[in-house]
Amino acid sequence: MKITDVRTEQYRWPKEKPIANGKHLYTHNELNLLIIDTDEGITGYGCSWAIEFAETMGKAVIGQDPLNNERLWQKTYVPKFIGRKGTSCKTVSAIDIALWDIKAKAAGMPLYKLLGGYQERIPCYIAGGYYAKDKGIKELQEEMMEYKSWGIDAVKMKVGALSMREDAERVKAVRQAVGEDTKLMLDANCAYRFFEAIEFSKMVEEYRPYWFEEPVDADDYDGYRKVAAKSNIPIAAGENEITRFGFRDLINTQAVSILNPDAACLGGVTEFMKVAGYADANGIVMSPHGQQQLHIHLDCAVPNAVIAEFYPPQYDEKVYEAFQHPVIFNADGTVSPSQAPGAGLDINRELLAPYRIK
Repeated sequence: MKITDVRTEQYRWPKEKPIANGKHLYTHNELNLLIIDTDEGITGYGCSWAIEFAETMGKAVIGQDPLNNERLWQKTYVPKFIGRKGTSCKTVSAIDIALWDIKAKAAGMPLYKLLGGYQERIPCYIAGGYYAKDKGIKELQEEMMEYKSWGIDAVKMKVGALSMREDAERVKAVRQAVGEDTKLMLDANCAYRFFEAIEFSKMVEEYRPYWFEEPVDADDYDGYRKVAAKSNIPIAAGENEITRFGFRDLINTQAVSILNPDAACLGGVTEFMKVAGYADANGIVMSPHGQQQLHIHLDCAVPNAVIAEFYPPQYDEKVYEAFQHPVIFNADGTVSPSQAPGAGLDINRELLAPYRIK
């Protein structure tokens, strides 16, 4: 089998209502795809948060066997020129994901099974609790109670955009709404300095958060150490980390209990599996971040993924309608990948056509 073409497609559509986390406002959803065609009629889809240098990197893999993912990863990840961190590494990631999509389709297997098939369903949490216009504590509680009504036993909320006192009141209100037995995750999206994160963790630890995600800047390893040393809440991090080398350094801080690797930016499936193995060897569990069509496969492939991030159809119907084989939400509060061959990223092109921007 040989690669015949590498191309990109980008889609963008408005959110029903803009939402915000501790640092950023989101008005639209985006789907950035890198597509690899082969001479045997198998097409692979990769995704990332941004895709650049696709033409340059594509030339490096045209004519190559797509099943040689390790060889092609080395061809595209060339830190001397392109590939090290930033947008170019996101493009490396998209290429690698597309290669694994091809490999799984060629094997006639869903990606999670090809990678190890540790489990066929995994508990999930709803990634909600965003800030929004006219959304007060009452509306936040109602949102979380709705998630509970679906059989969900874990919820996440944003912190960091308001004063620490106001956000602590929001955390208290959510704990009261969901009860004592529901996992409650807090996500600051890097909004605090280390001493602020320590202070905030002391204010909310009585509400027993399951984790405190990205309390400080993603590159502030010393900050993570300082927060972990003073906080009784487990620290989660890694959605912005890059390659196995970055995760090695993050893990070696001994500050992070739960990793949130994102294959769409860290270097693809090839690097993700190395990160998962290194984390497992260090007794660290994972809850991957990002595109759930892909990551539910990766969650179910490895033994140390313990809970999946999940955006339900109620959050955005196109999260489901965009794909031919959407993630399966089970009645017991777990999620499963599709059993169709591949990584689950084949799109419904006709439905998305009005939203294509590239």
